[in-house]
Amino acid sequence: MLGVGRFLDSMTENDHSALLIVAHGSTVNPDSSAPTLAHAAEIRRRKVFADVGCAFWKEEPSLRDALFLFDPEPIREVYVVPNFISEGYFTQTVVPRELELDGETTKRANGQIWKYCEPVGNHPAMTELLLKRAREIAYGVDPLETSLLIVAHGTDLNENSAVAAKREAEKIRSLGKYGTVLNVYMEEPPLVSDWRKLTKTRNVVVVPFFISDGLHSYEDIPQLIGIANGRSTPTSHAERGEIFRANPYRIDGRSLFYAPSIGTDPGFADIIIEQASNAKS
Repeated sequence: MLGVGRFLDSMTENDHSALLIVAHGSTVNPDSSAPTLAHAAEIRRRKVFADVGCAFWKEEPSLRDALFLFDPEPIREVYVVPNFISEGYFTQTVVPRELELDGETTKRANGQIWKYCEPVGNHPAMTELLLKRAREIAYGVDPLETSLLIVAHGTDLNENSAVAAKREAEKIRSLGKYGTVLNVYMEEPPLVSDWRKLTKTRNVVVVPFFISDGLHSYEDIPQLIGIANGRSTPTSHAERGEIFRANPYRIDGRSLFYAPSIGTDPGFADIIIEQASNAKS
């Protein structure tokens, strides 16, 4: 899917590079950092970099801590990849400020070179990951008889994520693979809660366009699309994941399939490596 091979080749020749994956994290949702940590573990297993670390805005290790994660003696280059769906306040302001980045390339006083990469959501492979997730969650269902809904938060506070969802919906729509492809939102029109009116197909696939599963994917969106069924708030990881395992949901004679957030897809490990590769070339 991705041009990871050429980066693997270059890293074989140079074992002085490290990868830093930065993400938002959460003080209340233990699953927020889980995908980022999982992708880091997979990349570490592949031995693509001499070292791989993570840092978060709302968890430990903090973004400020990341300044001291990599010994400048063996590590001469650090590739910083934001695990965010879109450009925005965090990628353009918070991360550069906390990591003391001057732009795409920053040279530290100790001689270490830090390269700031594009966020994962900007990668063109995001489209294929969304299609893959939709196929997996509704395996064997005819896509031409299916509506695919890509759900973002919406509102001015998350303007760029809304734009990213619209971009991906337009790209998938142009492929002509699904009966209907829509970008929908939790808090602005077109609302995901209006899916019955927005779609006419007998099958509907809903994919949250978020980096990790949390309150939005476990509770808010299920309530908005009518699959929560008055259940009490799930507490364990197993209980939270049950919402994705009960597919399909039968509503008004139609089948609705609900997927985990796109950022939990293992393919994000390839995208993270590729974003670092793009910064290297």
